[in-house]
Amino acid sequence: MRLDLAAILAAADARPIDAALARRFVDVIDLTTLSGDETAADIEALCARATRHGVAAVCVLPEALPVATRCLDGSRVRLATVANFPHGGDDLAGTADEVAAAVAAGAMEVDIVAPLEATLEGDVGLTGELITLCREAAGPTITLKLILETGRLERPELITAVARSAVMAGIDFLKTSTGKIPVGATPEAAALLFAVAQEAEGKVGVKISGGVRTAREAMRYWQIGEAVMGAGWLTAAHFRFGASKLLDELAEP
Repeated sequence: MRLDLAAILAAADARPIDAALARRFVDVIDLTTLSGDETAADIEALCARATRHGVAAVCVLPEALPVATRCLDGSRVRLATVANFPHGGDDLAGTADEVAAAVAAGAMEVDIVAPLEATLEGDVGLTGELITLCREAAGPTITLKLILETGRLERPELITAVARSAVMAGIDFLKTSTGKIPVGATPEAAALLFAVAQEAEGKVGVKISGGVRTAREAMRYWQIGEAVMGAGWLTAAHFRFGASKLLDELAEP
């Protein structure tokens, strides 16, 4: 599929965001805190807000999992964490160990950073090896998301190659960014990830993260997703916003 991205974005900018669409945005938010200085009270407040508004998941650092597990017990909100974060090193076995420990601590989803330096040096296949090890460590029921850090990979052909390698190895979601570098999500990178998801017949999801703060910004990514995958595909099973500030605009505190 050849996209007219400029036309899609123009349509997004003109599209009204009514209450029903705003609710769909909330349904796919991963409410996230990954600063490293969170207190137990901060995690408790985050989880309370997540359950009150019915977001898709809460994402916290591994050390916060015990508190979050307790707070989300009995909730429909899923619990996520990160591995190989945020720099994306090439210690594959160590990352798999992080994943196993996270699952043991209650994580239902793990967002894993691709081995970035090796990828930039041309070793695209290392991402597939990483995902294979992490899948073995996590088991079949845990949702694994690959953070490509598209703002660093930059080149469309490289982003696509890494995404395809991850899909072949069994990834569940492709994610744009850690949110820790200057260039996070972009419409161009998102379109590439949606295209790979389409190649995978919609069995792989897409998570938009890094710099999405307003409903109008979110609308642009939603419109791209609809254009490539269809409106019905955009549910929490296939699509997420890693955009905690987005909830500030869409819902009461």
